[in-house]
Amino acid sequence: MRNGSSRGPLRVLGIDPGLTRCGVGVVDVAADRSAQLVHVGVVRSDTDAPIEERLAVIAAGLRAVLDRHCPDVVAVERVFAQHNRATVMGTAQASGIALLVAGERGIPAATHTPSEVKAAITGYGNADKRQVQTMVARVLRLDELPKPADAADALALALCHAWRGAPATAGANGPLTPAQRAWADAERLARR
Repeated sequence: MRNGSSRGPLRVLGIDPGLTRCGVGVVDVAADRSAQLVHVGVVRSDTDAPIEERLAVIAAGLRAVLDRHCPDVVAVERVFAQHNRATVMGTAQASGIALLVAGERGIPAATHTPSEVKAAITGYGNADKRQVQTMVARVLRLDELPKPADAADALALALCHAWRGAPATAGANGPLTPAQRAWADAERLARR
């Protein structure tokens, strides 16, 4: 495990859980909240395979990312109510696997709702996927929007978690972004 304290950036693995496609994104975030892309991808499982095999594939893929990138913390999208029960079940199962593999390694894990992530990244809790992808690309200085959407969501989760835990001060790279200011304001209001 790396150390995200004063000795270097915080490395966060964001996981957008899904049974068919599980997005993974690793970012390094400095104390001034500047971020750098380390890895982005998707762990896929075969829709025709039995559920236990699909979950094993997701677990193996997540363990491989943990082994290769040694994150300090794991951030997972919190399961929320949807109309499609099958989708909720698959997402919940993949979320459980993500939390399990973090726990196996003794890596702290946190969950964030989609609206928390949207607010942290764009400053607006009801932002659409394209707005989130655009801000993720801008923050990470990417030439194009991260794809697929599952991978972009994983990067957004990682950034959300890092910014949520980082001090809300301007750093060497200048003032806070609008999303960072909105997040800092929301945290101040929540403490009242």
